[in-house]
Amino acid sequence: MLPVHAVKQWPATQIIGDRSPSCGTNVVILVIAEPDGLSTASSTIADCGQGDRSDQAGVSGTTQPLPTRNLCVLKGETVSMTSTNLTRTEAQQRAALIDEVHYDLVLDLTTGPKTFQSTTTITFTAKDAGSTFVDLRAAAINTVTLDGTDITAAAVPTTDAGDYDETQGVLLADLTAGKHTLVVAADCVYSRTGQGLHRYVDPADDRVYLYTQFETADAKRMFACFDQPDIKATYELTITTDTGVKVIGNAEQTVTEKDGKLVHTSTIDYQLSTYLVAICVGDYYEVRDQWQGKLTHYPQTPAGQPEELTIPLGLYCRQSLAKHLDAERLFTETKQGFDFYHANFGYAYPFGKYDQTFVPEFNMGAMENAGCVTHRDEYVFTSTPTRAVLERRCDTVLHEMAHMWFGDLVTMRWWDDLWLNESFATWAATISQAEATEYDTAWVTFANKHKAWAYEQDQLPSTHPISADAGDIETVEQNFDGITYAKGASVLKQLQAYVGREAFFAGVRQHFAHHAFGNATFADLLESLEQASGRDLSDWAKQWLQTTGITPLAATVDVDDNDRISKLTITQRGAAPGAGEQRDHRVAVGLYKTDDNGDVVRYRQVHVDVTGESQTVDELVGEAAPQLVLVNDDDLTYCMMELDDASTSFVADHLGRIVDPMARALCWSALWEQVRNGEMAARNYLAIVAEHLPQETESSVIERVIMNSGIALNRYADPQWVADTGNELIGNVMVTLLKQAEAGSDTQLVVTKGITGLPVSDATAPIVGALAKGEAPVAGVTMDHGLQWLGLISAISGNRIADPASTIAALREEDNTSQGHLNALEAAAAVPTQQAKREIFEEITNNTGDLSNLTIRHKLMGYNHAGSHSITNTIGMDYFDRVTTVWKNLTPEMALVTATGLYPTALTTDEAFAAADALINDESLPHGLRRVLAERRDVAARGKRLQAIDAQAATA
Repeated sequence: MLPVHAVKQWPATQIIGDRSPSCGTNVVILVIAEPDGLSTASSTIADCGQGDRSDQAGVSGTTQPLPTRNLCVLKGETVSMTSTNLTRTEAQQRAALIDEVHYDLVLDLTTGPKTFQSTTTITFTAKDAGSTFVDLRAAAINTVTLDGTDITAAAVPTTDAGDYDETQGVLLADLTAGKHTLVVAADCVYSRTGQGLHRYVDPADDRVYLYTQFETADAKRMFACFDQPDIKATYELTITTDTGVKVIGNAEQTVTEKDGKLVHTSTIDYQLSTYLVAICVGDYYEVRDQWQGKLTHYPQTPAGQPEELTIPLGLYCRQSLAKHLDAERLFTETKQGFDFYHANFGYAYPFGKYDQTFVPEFNMGAMENAGCVTHRDEYVFTSTPTRAVLERRCDTVLHEMAHMWFGDLVTMRWWDDLWLNESFATWAATISQAEATEYDTAWVTFANKHKAWAYEQDQLPSTHPISADAGDIETVEQNFDGITYAKGASVLKQLQAYVGREAFFAGVRQHFAHHAFGNATFADLLESLEQASGRDLSDWAKQWLQTTGITPLAATVDVDDNDRISKLTITQRGAAPGAGEQRDHRVAVGLYKTDDNGDVVRYRQVHVDVTGESQTVDELVGEAAPQLVLVNDDDLTYCMMELDDASTSFVADHLGRIVDPMARALCWSALWEQVRNGEMAARNYLAIVAEHLPQETESSVIERVIMNSGIALNRYADPQWVADTGNELIGNVMVTLLKQAEAGSDTQLVVTKGITGLPVSDATAPIVGALAKGEAPVAGVTMDHGLQWLGLISAISGNRIADPASTIAALREEDNTSQGHLNALEAAAAVPTQQAKREIFEEITNNTGDLSNLTIRHKLMGYNHAGSHSITNTIGMDYFDRVTTVWKNLTPEMALVTATGLYPTALTTDEAFAAADALINDESLPHGLRRVLAERRDVAARGKRLQAIDAQAATA
């Protein structure tokens, strides 16, 4: 699964993350980069304060006793059990007792808009005598029978109010060893927050659409089950619907008609974890195709694998989006993914068909349900997408496809290995993009975006080791972040370089062959990689997976009288934040200089293993003295690549003339990290942007630099300088870029959208004003409603629209779509008056679950639009009085979004910091809330510090 990635470009207020950063997960559904970019993508689903938990967020931890729940007894051992926040220990106990599970699931989805009937027959074997429980979250449980005996009274715990207590689950006491049949009939609740079985009514045509989202542990919201990854099962599904709709699921459907309704049946005859079961129900638009190809056989390929195979392909979306579904491109990229994985994985796609459904109000980027991937339907573009956005979607497609092998075929035993699941899919998506699709610079995008996310996450107080403790589900959900995805994938890229490409793929193939349709751990993968490569990787794993922080690498060059290298040394400082550990790195060292045309080119590269504090590179002795040394050329390792003063000056003068796009991206990244670390004033970075961004060719890099420029203006530069000079400086740069871009080019579109995410300046006001009217600001820009909304929202936020309400209403009437409705909400929230901002603040903080996930998301985006801080700061102190109630009233996902998005990061007064500290240090509050507060406080503190540094630059 992927976290959410930006589908719209918002340099100052952005949806980010990438859980296929899928992904998303029960996880980072949305993070408001406000305006600290991807740094807040680390904030993910947080806990509600239940359970025994440790300090993983860099704030004072609190240990709370687990609430007394039903008892699980296995061979005389007694442990406390919690169904809604399952612990690893409890899962191990249950897996030791339960085996041979099959679910016969009957759903009636015709009973009304609030609830549906769910009847589950579970056949299973108890390996020993003992007691346990079944997970189920439901409005009511009607009956429970075990082996034909009604046990409802004993099996259904109740609250003091007499309602079903879902925190305990359905109790199964005193099971005898052997086979059992359990039948649970319940009324379950449709979701409006993207968890369980989500129900959506399309405002464009009133059609109803349903879809499931079960990761991490929300299958229990639809049916009674043992909701943990290592109790795999087979399934029979019988689903009753109204006529005129289809069901898309893990397996092919058989449809019959009965009593004026449709009955859809299907069989999942392979072992599958509950979180990977999926159904999508509704009048989905459908397009079909197929992939035909060959499986490359290797020594690791199991006997019986086919030589050739055909995979039926399906694409689905809402009817109101059908005309926008670019099926040809999506099928092409899907087929390219299957080509690459079948050429390298040595194991045939195991799940028959491969459907991809684009669903509404999805929290993540996508989700890897076996044979039935769900994507957020913002990936069906109703407005012209930039190449970078198309690349992002392709990355998501390939990320989820990689999960079919790594995640679905071979599944983690417990969520400790979530990082491996997501890191592998992120790495696999990038390498397959780079080698099998048109996006052959995907590693440039990875260096520019994914690693930026990881670097920012790894510097927050909530940073954690890649292999993080996952003692319970709530802790797991906090770790869908930049460490789990981006840092983990960076480390896998480093591991591939360390052991060699062929050995790495051989180890992966062996892993698939040995653990197909079962569960495995990182130790299992490491064993396969060690066997394939002949290397002992135990120390490598300890260095990279069990530590935190980033190790800086820098080059020192000594030159002789003949202007030749006499010595080149790579120095490594200890990882920070953390314990200061040093790591082993496999790096490429590149030497660069200007050629006769004034272009900066690489004239020598060597690969070297860096260990300890310093490493000399003897192979480069005698080479001509370089003007620039990149110690992480080609971006092979995870490090902070430092530039010395001379190199920084050279890059500042020549960045736009560096020929290789990867080298340019690494230099852009290094300069930005200098800003974030306080080593370069924000205004100096913006001057480099002004000079060299016009020469940049990579769409994803242009987008990222524009976003960073917005962050610099809103957060890191001295506010007085921004008001006097900065806004107009960057505004003029953007206008120049727009006018010089080729008409109809991707660069032109990138810059046009980028302008709408920056504070409105006198230079950019005519641009956003034209967009708001539906007029092309320059020749070549093709207008659509999506682009018009971007311009209107920007113009409203910049106080350039005289009557926002009537202007919004007029465009909303013209654009009668679901996206138009959401854009209208965002535009209203962007109105730059204290009254308008206060109304949004009150509505969101008083929400008790009535607002849908996307409604909250878009209102927050408008509330935080670039340039809004001067108004929202006046409300900021109220945040600290409301946030604990918000956290209590909402689901973890919605609480996270709200607590993150409303935090007043631009309010950097002593009073605001004191209020944050009081909550962070209050050990009676939920750990997850304190984590969010600690992260956002860190963003605010960094901004205050960097603004002071920038102000000092004016007198330097």
